[in-house]
Amino acid sequence: MDDVRERVVAVGREMERTGLVVGTAGNVSARLPDGTVGLSPSSVPYGDITADGLAVLDLDGGHVDGSGKPSTERAMHLACYGSFPEVGGVVHCHPPHASMFAVAHQPIPAAIEEVIIYIGGDVPVADYATTGTQELADEVVRHLGDRGAVLMANHGLLCVGKSADDALHTALVVEHTARIIVGARLLGGDVPLPDHIRTSFGEIYGLIRSGWNAD
Repeated sequence: MDDVRERVVAVGREMERTGLVVGTAGNVSARLPDGTVGLSPSSVPYGDITADGLAVLDLDGGHVDGSGKPSTERAMHLACYGSFPEVGGVVHCHPPHASMFAVAHQPIPAAIEEVIIYIGGDVPVADYATTGTQELADEVVRHLGDRGAVLMANHGLLCVGKSADDALHTALVVEHTARIIVGARLLGGDVPLPDHIRTSFGEIYGLIRSGWNAD
């Protein structure tokens, strides 16, 4: 359990280092071996967060361990774990290029094969809902049944994965792709992958996701 908490701390610091968040924005969590959730605390700089300083919650939102104050986005994290038993990690961040698409209410197209493999296809945009509300949590999970990432309108990005590290990797893939698409559109537009590639590579994502809880 301590190893999982340490990975949550490390992923938070990596989010900041790679520019996915600024200051104390965003949050990261992981499902602990006993079924509870370790969540980064509210309003604490990532460099100051410790394993003991996480907020450990049950799936109903009860604070069962850890000294940290639960993030205001806890409902969104808990909804991901409650809706998808295979999910072991959640990352919520505000990467600049992906957030441009969120503000524009435009999905990020899966014009690169790795996006389909690691995310399942285009990154959809969830309808706007107020930060920290159950409405936002319900709207976000509505898009994650066959996707590893979703944009939140006028807000940012949420990614799920087998672990916190896996969710971080997905976030980095999304931001890398968003940056490429912005550039491609400056050059005249992004060209979609062939339909048969989208279908066959989408099946690969399904196989990968089905193995998340194999351990």
